[in-house]
Amino acid sequence: MKNIWAVGRNSIGLLCLFLLLYGCTSTEKRTPKTYTVEIKQMQFQPAEITVQKGDTILWMNHDMVAHDVTEYPDKAWTSGPLPPDKSWSMVAAKSVNYYCSIHMVMKGKIIVQ
Repeated sequence: MKNIWAVGRNSIGLLCLFLLLYGCTSTEKRTPKTYTVEIKQMQFQPAEITVQKGDTILWMNHDMVAHDVTEYPDKAWTSGPLPPDKSWSMVAAKSVNYYCSIHMVMKGKIIVQ
């Protein structure tokens, strides 16, 4: 008779543990966000941005001259020249440094969590 009660107690304990762990996992999908980086006064503003994987980053050129957004150091991707009042966007996949290959003093960083 003691074995039956022990099995029942263990089963209830395992069930409680399962429910506790199941409740800690989220099945809701996160909606990707869009972040804007302004290009103005020969700078990326903000120069460093932290996002989640799958979020979109939009660069908007509010400067008086064309700029680009180019991965550093390998030039794995680039926006190409962005004339004033034009924009370019990409979905963040990994942390990366970037710069303007037209004006190399302009630098930025994407941190993907």
